[in-house]
Parts: sequence; structure tokens; C-alpha cells
Amino acid sequence: MQTSRRSFIKSSSLAILGAGFLSNEMLAAAKTKQLTGIQLYSVKEDMAKDAMGTLKQLAAMGYKNVEHANYVNRKFYGYSAVEFKKVLGDLGLNMPSGHTVLAKQHWDETKKDFTDAWKYTVEDAATVGQQFVISPWLDASLRKNADDLKKFMDVFNKSGELCKKHGMRFGYHNHDFEFKAQNGQMPYDIILNNTDPKLVKMEMDLFWTVKGKQDPLTYFNRFPGRFCLVHVKDMKQNGEMTEVGSGSIDFKKIFAQSERAGIQHYFVEHDQPKDPLESIKASYEYLRKLRY
Repeated sequence: MQTSRRSFIKSSSLAILGAGFLSNEMLAAAKTKQLTGIQLYSVKEDMAKDAMGTLKQLAAMGYKNVEHANYVNRKFYGYSAVEFKKVLGDLGLNMPSGHTVLAKQHWDETKKDFTDAWKYTVEDAATVGQQFVISPWLDASLRKNADDLKKFMDVFNKSGELCKKHGMRFGYHNHDFEFKAQNGQMPYDIILNNTDPKLVKMEMDLFWTVKGKQDPLTYFNRFPGRFCLVHVKDMKQNGEMTEVGSGSIDFKKIFAQSERAGIQHYFVEHDQPKDPLESIKASYEYLRKLRY
């Protein structure tokens, strides 16, 4: 029996609509998968007691990426770079980023070179499989004078060059003090305006940015492509930190501009949760269902 032209058109249209629906669902699933990162500072006490057991629980929750906050004596949570990479791999986890403070003492002004301590930091980050080396702090002395901060940005650029040689990128993670003006200039703007966009990326902490009375979207528009990573944590109306989805930050609106911002990785974080594992589980469940 020959299929009528009308039936053919109808069935073809349904197939096209179905393909479109599946594409949208697949796209949404892909976006959701991007959100499954966790900054291990959120579970720092659990990691200190039982790193392996904690990582297993994170993987069981559904997290795919982790970001470390513990690199001491060339070890990650007590493991060498090679050992920790295997631990993560065996659990199906990746570690695209990690936090280690780049301080003034890491740069030898006389030799015009980094100290061995910082060189080891970058080498071990590459060995463990990181894509980014993130410095999450600025020494208080650098925040007092805009000129001193601008000068230190040369060190940021040089760190970016060093990371690039190892196939990675260097970045900076903010708090809210970067949004307190120094002689009319905000440290955050100084960092962005005085570093090479190709060498220094930003990890925007959405909570601290909003806490600092700034709009993340304004920065995405002013400096497109600079924000390769974000910390995802929410804020109550009274300014307190809370689980993602329980506060007032509009993540759907922010994530809709991810492409413009340049975001590649999203890490859930809560600095001092009452129950760390329950806290990050609640945040994960909210993000798992988020569509944007």
C-alpha cells in the first residue's frame, strides 16, 4: 500500500518535531552535566578525616568535577599528584581546577623568577590533570595601594605564562573585598584591566560578587570571555550564605549568559554549612533540575 502524500507529510513533521524535542532535552542534559562540580572546601573537615570516603560519597551524589583547596608539601589531601589523579580517576571524577594562593613570597624580585615552591605548584597541578591554577586570595598589603596591586599584576601575567607552558591557565577567585574602592578604583577592576586576557582568567564567586553589591552580568558584558569558572553558592535576603536554590540569587538568569562570560566549569560551594554533605547534596539536586 502506498503512503498518501498527506500521511507522509504528517509523519515527517512529527519526526522533525520529535528530533527537535530530543535535541532540546539532550542540550538541557548537557548543560546540567556542566553544573556538577564541587569545591572541596565545602567538605574540608570530611576530607581531612577521610578523603577517599568523602570523594566516594560525592561521586555517588552525582558530582563529576572537584576543585581542590588543599595542596600542602606537594600533596593533595595527603596524596601525591600521581596518586590523587588515580584516586579521582578510579571514582570517575575529574579535577579541572584547584586553589593555591599566589603570594608575594612566591616571586623572587632579585632573580626575576618564581620560587621553587610556586614552580612545584604548577608542575603538580599539571600532573594531577588540572586545566586551571586558581589563586583565591590577595595579601592585605596589596589591597592598600592601587599602584602596588597594579605592579603585582605583572606577577599574575608571568604566572599565566608559566601555566601556559604546562598546558594550563592561571586565574583568580574573588571575595567581596575586591569591590571596595581604592582611590576610586576597585581592586577587581584593577585585576581585570591590568592582566592579559589570554593569560589570566577569572573564577567569579557569585555569592561574594553579589555580597559586594555587584551584578555578575555587568562584568560578563564588560569583560566577555574572562570568566572561565564560577563558584555557585546562594545568599539569603539578610546576606547570609545558603544552599543553592534556597536564596535570592537568580542562577537561571546568570547561567543564561554563560557563553558570553566564557564559563566552562561550575563549582558548588558553601563555606560553613551546618551539615556539609547534606548541604552540597541539596545544592546538587537544585542544579540537577535547573534548565536555562
